[in-house]
Amino acid sequence: MRMTALISGANKGIGFETARLLAEKGITAIVGARDEQRDKAAAERLGQPYVRLDVTDDSSVRAAATWVEQEYGTLDILVNNAGVVAPEDRRLPSTSSLEVVRRVFETNVFGVIAVTNAMLPLLRSSPAGRIVNVSSELASMTNALVRDSPIGALNDMPYNSSKAAVNMITVSYAKELWDTPIKVNRTDPGWCATDINGGSGYRSAEQGAAIAVRLATLGADGPGGAFLQDAGPIPW
Repeated sequence: MRMTALISGANKGIGFETARLLAEKGITAIVGARDEQRDKAAAERLGQPYVRLDVTDDSSVRAAATWVEQEYGTLDILVNNAGVVAPEDRRLPSTSSLEVVRRVFETNVFGVIAVTNAMLPLLRSSPAGRIVNVSSELASMTNALVRDSPIGALNDMPYNSSKAAVNMITVSYAKELWDTPIKVNRTDPGWCATDINGGSGYRSAEQGAAIAVRLATLGADGPGGAFLQDAGPIPW
């Protein structure tokens, strides 16, 4: 039976490339995103299905889960990729309003929980469900305190702290699901050239997506709760 994956924020960038690479492996890669016109066009380019998914809207998340169940009956892979950053002038702790921080957390943190909880019953019905949460090396507290490093120089409190929360969320789900076939992991795609950074990254979106695809297709002996990039594990 053909495997089914749902990728949030899959209309462009890393999410789009994740869907494309999964589709190349013969997996049905559902494009989940909130801009219906643009997202349907992305799904058509991929030759894959589309479902409207606004991770900040509970009714949208529930409707997407219902649609996946009706169309496919189960879900094998969930990639929580949707994410936002704060405006350029509000990234330092002292200039980050609570409104901005809440907006970042609504998508990057609460959206991950909402989508995971809604899709988990479908993942439990899979022989070997996989959940991949897209995090960032910027969430590493160890690396953030290395003053003369590229990571240490970036003090984007709203975004970095949201991804640090994603790390613990991932571990929490991994622990809950230890005794099941479901594996939950985190990925750092690296500094990829996407809209989220104005195309300033030195890696391609395809390169960033590759590690997510690797974790999404882990075998039974693969890790759970891992935080991986191309070079291997990332310190907390």
